[in-house]
Amino acid sequence: MKKILAILGSALLLTACDSNEVGDVSLGLFTTKDIKLNILQDPLISGVTCHVASIEANLSFSDPSDSSISCRQTGEITPEMIAKIDKSASGDVVFKKSKSVFFKTMKIRRIFDPSSQTLMYVSYSTKETSGSFKHSLSTVPLWGTKAFNSYTGS
Repeated sequence: MKKILAILGSALLLTACDSNEVGDVSLGLFTTKDIKLNILQDPLISGVTCHVASIEANLSFSDPSDSSISCRQTGEITPEMIAKIDKSASGDVVFKKSKSVFFKTMKIRRIFDPSSQTLMYVSYSTKETSGSFKHSLSTVPLWGTKAFNSYTGS
């Protein structure tokens, strides 16, 4: 019992201490659920910034899986940056966050589409909720950057 309480306490502390949080919208006086707004910088493509909105329930055993993502070009994107990323169909996980003590995780994956010269960022939950896996997609076209047409695939 002490272990379970320690794990729950740690989970509460970790969810309250998010250094990427830029906003917090309360869903009402009689709920412990809030919409948390986080900023994420792509670790390999420094010219891309994503904002993620997700519901968090601080005093609950589970967090809802709903989230939305919006990514934009906020700086230079170079051919060297594109050369470093995983270009497979499943791409790279660029962010991962635990959403509950029951092993639910929110992940953000970057996938490159060479035919449209676009970076795609998909946010998704790793556990099924209400009969479906929740997900959200945002795209960042390379048009107008130094990286446009630098990678044609192979």
